[in-house]
Amino acid sequence: MGPVPHPPHHIVFGPGIVDRLGGLVAELGVERAFVVTDPGIVAAGHWARAEEALRAADIEVRRFDAVRENPTSLDVDRCVEALGSWDASCLIGLGGGSSIDVAKGCAFLQAGGGSMADYRGNGKARGNLLPIVAVPTTAGTGTEMQSFALIGEEETHRKMACGDAQALPALAVLDPSLTVTQPRFVTACTGFDALGHAVETAVTRERNATSAHFSSLAFKILVEHLPRVLDDPGDVDARGQMMIGAAWAGYAIEHSMLGAAHSMANPLTSQFGVVHGQAVGMSLLPVVRYNASDPEASRLYAELARGAALAASESTDAEAVAALVARLEELLGVAGFGLSLAAHGVPPSAAEVLAPEAAEQWTAQFNPRAVSAEGFVELFREACSGGDGVDP
Repeated sequence: MGPVPHPPHHIVFGPGIVDRLGGLVAELGVERAFVVTDPGIVAAGHWARAEEALRAADIEVRRFDAVRENPTSLDVDRCVEALGSWDASCLIGLGGGSSIDVAKGCAFLQAGGGSMADYRGNGKARGNLLPIVAVPTTAGTGTEMQSFALIGEEETHRKMACGDAQALPALAVLDPSLTVTQPRFVTACTGFDALGHAVETAVTRERNATSAHFSSLAFKILVEHLPRVLDDPGDVDARGQMMIGAAWAGYAIEHSMLGAAHSMANPLTSQFGVVHGQAVGMSLLPVVRYNASDPEASRLYAELARGAALAASESTDAEAVAALVARLEELLGVAGFGLSLAAHGVPPSAAEVLAPEAAEQWTAQFNPRAVSAEGFVELFREACSGGDGVDP
């Protein structure tokens, strides 16, 4: 698959590279590794491969394997309790974004005590965080490239973004062979999460030259290879490209931010149980249409479409945005999501209940076009009905 150019932290990539995890971690000076994972990763055999590699490098290993999907502060508290007073040299997040984010959360609390709510925001770490190693088994969140952890409040499940430069993983190990065991639905959800990152980071108010480069690169990779992995789950080359695309989209988040589609996704998950990546994907269409009425956002979407060869270089911005929307619609069909959230148990009447929570999400403020609570009502109605657009 060839070398991968990378931002300024250590990334290794390749099928089977997890079998070298011990040596890679030992290069960081690690002698004792605390692995944070979930029961599914243990059952799939990925934990056993990681453990064998670590022990072969004479690294002492302990694990916490009870991370839940969409983790809350309770998951982090349980992880810290499992770590106890053991003198770990590093924390390894092995799994999807949930496990890696809980490892980051554990690092915050192990160093500074308190609760996750104390670290909401950026730059609030206390003391020196243990080094974090990220070994993703999905191609979705891109958290392996970010200094933030997304942890839900236990009572409300509202997301807390907790960030600090120390929480950026010292090492990211990208092994596409770890993603082959994913069910098709999980592949679709994580793929659309990554795709949503690429689309939203391209237009946010915080975008810059660095994020723009990685947004475009990620989108081009993801839009090409998502259909391939859905058609052939054993296509390791396509799986690898999805991991790279997800990583670059994650790095774009680090230098930009997310927008209204992610603001909509969080209440869809907390209130109706829609899986995060599916919620992001099905929120993208109304948000893109809404934002595209802004000339600058339309121009940026058009550049994204042209860069991925979805539209000709000489196309107008309107034509290119239409091509982008058409491709997203096509991919939602290929993923099996369709265009209407009502088909997944979210009726249009829920819009008024979902909108206030969406408007309170941290990411809403970065959307290129301001969205009020009333605006979110209309966006949710469109997403639920599968309509063609909202009034500008």
